[in-house]
Amino acid sequence: MSTAASTSAAPAAIADRRFSATTWKTVTETFAERFGAAFQTGDAIREQHGHTTTWIENQPPDAVVFASSTDDVAFVVRTCAAHDVPIIPFGVGTSLEGHVNAPEGGISIDLSRMNQVLGVNAQDFDCVVQPGVTRKQLNATLRDQGLFFPIDPGADATLGGMAATRASGTNAVRYGTMKNMIISVEAVLPNGSIVRTGHRARKSSAGYDLTALLIGSEGTLGIITELTVRLFGIPEAVGSVAASFRSVAEASEAVIATMQYGVPVARIELLDTLTVRAINDYANLNFDEAPLLLVEFHGSETAVAEYTDLFKAIVDDHGGTTMPSANSPEERNRIWQARHDAYWASLTLRPGAKGLSTDICVPISQLATCIGKAQARAEEEGFLAPIVGHVGDGNFHVLPLIDMDNEDEVTRAKAYVGWLNEMAIEAGGTCTGEHGIGQGKAPYLRRELGEAVDVMGAIKQALDPQNIMNPGKILPL
Repeated sequence: MSTAASTSAAPAAIADRRFSATTWKTVTETFAERFGAAFQTGDAIREQHGHTTTWIENQPPDAVVFASSTDDVAFVVRTCAAHDVPIIPFGVGTSLEGHVNAPEGGISIDLSRMNQVLGVNAQDFDCVVQPGVTRKQLNATLRDQGLFFPIDPGADATLGGMAATRASGTNAVRYGTMKNMIISVEAVLPNGSIVRTGHRARKSSAGYDLTALLIGSEGTLGIITELTVRLFGIPEAVGSVAASFRSVAEASEAVIATMQYGVPVARIELLDTLTVRAINDYANLNFDEAPLLLVEFHGSETAVAEYTDLFKAIVDDHGGTTMPSANSPEERNRIWQARHDAYWASLTLRPGAKGLSTDICVPISQLATCIGKAQARAEEEGFLAPIVGHVGDGNFHVLPLIDMDNEDEVTRAKAYVGWLNEMAIEAGGTCTGEHGIGQGKAPYLRRELGEAVDVMGAIKQALDPQNIMNPGKILPL
C-alpha cells in the first residue's frame, strides 16, 4: 500500500501534466501532512478512482484524498487552486459517462466518508445529508418515520453524485428527478470558498437560483458538500402490474395511452425481449420472453385498485397480456431489484463484452417511433443491443454489447451510439435523460443546445478560470 510515505513521487506521465514535478512534490507533502493515511497514491486506489465500467478509457488520477468534512474539501480545493492541480470529485464511482476520469491527472477527492444524515425534519418532509450518503442508506434511516426519498437510479449511488449528474430513476414519472428534490446545497467553489445556496423554505424568489446551477454541473463549478432534500410519505398502498406484449411497438403505444389518459403511475418501465431474458436468468425470474411493462401505483387501497383496473384495460386494448400481480412487498422488491440490475444482467448475454450505455430521452409522442428506429438500426448492424427504459417520461437506454478487441465492431458501435444521440435531438429530445454529459456525451452538447453552450462556457470561465474543477467534462474545452 502506498500512503503518505511515498507521496513525493511524481506522476508517471508528469510530462503530460500542466503542473511540474516540483509542484507535485509540494502538493503531495502538503496533503500528506494534513491527511496522513487518508491521502494515497498507490496504483490500486488510483485505478479504482479512474475506473469506468463502460467503453470510455480509464484515466486514473495521480492521487486520492479521502475527505471527512467540508473543511477538508475546502483545504484540498484551495491547495490545488494555488498550484493549478485538477480536482475530480468521487462518490462511489457509478458514473457511466467518465465523470470520475482524470484526463489531466490531479487529485481525486473521495467524499464517501462524508456519509452522515445530519437531520430529518419529518414535519417539513425534508432532511439534510452529506454527499456520501447513498439512496439505500437514506431510505433505511427514514423508514421508521414513515418517509422515503424517491429517486432511485439503478446503482446505489451517493446523493452527491446523483445531484452532480441531475440523476433520476424508475420513480421519476411520479416524483420527478434530482432537480425537483433538492431544496438547497452547500458547496465549495473553485477558489475554496464555501457557499450555501438557500435555506429550507420550499420556495424562494431571492436572487439567482444557484442551487439549480450546481445541480447537474458534474463537479465542474464546485463540489457539493451538503444537501437539503425533499421527502415523501410512504404510500398507504402499492400495487404492481406486469404486462407482456407481442412487440416493443405495442408496449410503447400502451405507455403513450397510459400517460395520455392521465393514469397516475409511480413507475412504468419497458424491457425488451433481450432484457427480459437477461433478468430471468440473472434473478431467477420467469417472465414470458416478450416485451414487458412493469408498472407500479401508489395511493390509497381504493385508488390503487382503480388505477390497476384502468391500466389493465389499456393493456387489453393494445394486444397485451397482464400477469398475476406481485402482492407481497418481498416479491415486488425482488422484481424491482431485477429491473435495477438490468445493466449487469444484460452484460451476461455476451460474456466479456462491454456495454456502450446510451441515455436518450424524447417527447412521449415520439417514443414508439424512436424505439422502433433504434431496434431496426441495431439489427442492421448485427448488434446485440437490449433496451430498457423509464418510458413514462420518454427516457430509454439501448445497450450495444461490444467486443472491445474488435476494432471494426467498436467503430461501428460508436457510430451507432452517435446516430442514436442525433436521432433523439432531431426528435426534440436529448442525448442524456439522466446519466449526464461527462466525457461520453460532450461531442453532442452543442448540437443539442447551440449557443447556450457559450453561456455555459462563460459561467465556467467566471467561476473556474483555471479550469481545475473536473476538467474535460460537459464542455469540450
